Amino acid sequence: MRYRAFSGSGFEASEIGLGCWQFGGDWGAVDEPEALATLGAAVDAGINFFDTADVYGAGRSESIIGRFLSERNRREDVFIATKLGRLHGYPDSYSPELFTRCVDDSLERLGVDVLDLVQLHCVPPHWLRQGEVFAWLDDLKAAGKIRHYGASVETMDEALVCLDHPSLSALQIIFNIFRQKPIHAIFERAKKQKVAIIVRLPLASGLLAGRYTTQTTFPQQDHRNYNRDGAMFSVGETFAGLPFETGVALADRVKCLFERAGLMTQGVTMAQLAQRWILDHDAVSTVITGSRRTSQVGDNAAASDLPALPPEIHAELTELYGERVKPEIRGGE
Repeated sequence: MRYRAFSGSGFEASEIGLGCWQFGGDWGAVDEPEALATLGAAVDAGINFFDTADVYGAGRSESIIGRFLSERNRREDVFIATKLGRLHGYPDSYSPELFTRCVDDSLERLGVDVLDLVQLHCVPPHWLRQGEVFAWLDDLKAAGKIRHYGASVETMDEALVCLDHPSLSALQIIFNIFRQKPIHAIFERAKKQKVAIIVRLPLASGLLAGRYTTQTTFPQQDHRNYNRDGAMFSVGETFAGLPFETGVALADRVKCLFERAGLMTQGVTMAQLAQRWILDHDAVSTVITGSRRTSQVGDNAAASDLPALPPEIHAELTELYGERVKPEIRGGE
């Protein structure tokens, strides 16, 4: 595992982190022993960055992480990023009192005295433009309840608004082979301002693992089933905003490209190569890949140790995105 500077915090984040949305149940049922084993496997693989949110299972994900930190005595080994703004107050009932209550609840569930990072969780754009939410986070930072704050956003327009706030430490964005707009929209500015880039949905809800067919189905409680067309939240959060059948076909093209280049040899998987493509961009601080099983953790972590992809592969993937992927994306980038 390799590590990268995280903002100006002095912390070195593992290139592959662990996204913990799945522990809330929105990727299908995950029992607590399985979740605890996955967290343990992550630490054993050198992962030191966990990303969660109060809305994941209405606090279940945070509580499981809190139990892991307590039982394994691993608090000093792991940086915890959480979020607020979707479980309570969404979309128009935010207040400084609500933010304080949300932070206090997260502190209790995680069993910690201070939160490493709190992120605004895809709050409506007008709240970002108005700016009060950032002032409230400044107050929580001054009160010693949080060390750093950032924002998880859905579009690059939202990201640019957040970058106007000088105390912002991190931006969490969708970035993968199917969502390449951040490269030109924000990366250079984020590097200049030393804002950490946290990448979510690196595999486009699993499409870029290359295992789905158009006949693949998902459990009823899985967001890949109930939010396939944006029925419950932003369509861009599921399958990178692509219609599922289109995404499967495009993923097959990416897989063929990797195979023709001889990259999928000696046990190297498409999922690992997709994560390696992300890590080839030096603005990225960490990639928070979700894992439901311990075996997936090690496979994902191994992406950090792969060599950079050849320039010609990057060029072909850029061309594929511009010509075939970008016109199909729904929900904005």
